[in-house]
Amino acid sequence: MKNHLENLTIGTFAKAAAVNVETIRFYQRKGLLPEPDKPSGSIRRYGEADVARVRFVKSAQRLGFSLDEIAELLRLEDGTRCREASILAEQKLKDVREKLAELTRMESVLSELICACHATKGSVSCPLIDSLQSENVLRNS
Repeated sequence: MKNHLENLTIGTFAKAAAVNVETIRFYQRKGLLPEPDKPSGSIRRYGEADVARVRFVKSAQRLGFSLDEIAELLRLEDGTRCREASILAEQKLKDVREKLAELTRMESVLSELICACHATKGSVSCPLIDSLQSENVLRNS
């Protein structure tokens, strides 16, 4: 398997990492992925370590880490600085919990507004539209 993931062109590398070529180039511009040397008259080649690095970046993105945060995690990737990595993860967890709380508030307000809409009869103005126009939708919750 290892030999299969060595000496890859950028297209083959992208397929092995399950991303497109532009993602590879983007990660290189952002400093998340080194750009290999280009031998004279030849094309750049990638290997298993490059595939693993892209997979690392994609996994971290799925957990909500920004590219800057991922760059920091990559700086810590030697595995000896778990405390620093833990601090970054703790901050990410705090952010996720704050977003969840905000989403829960949004869900509650939307549910109440929908119920209010369903409860109105006749030509009374729409509670949802009124709330959005008054700009107080989430301020009171």
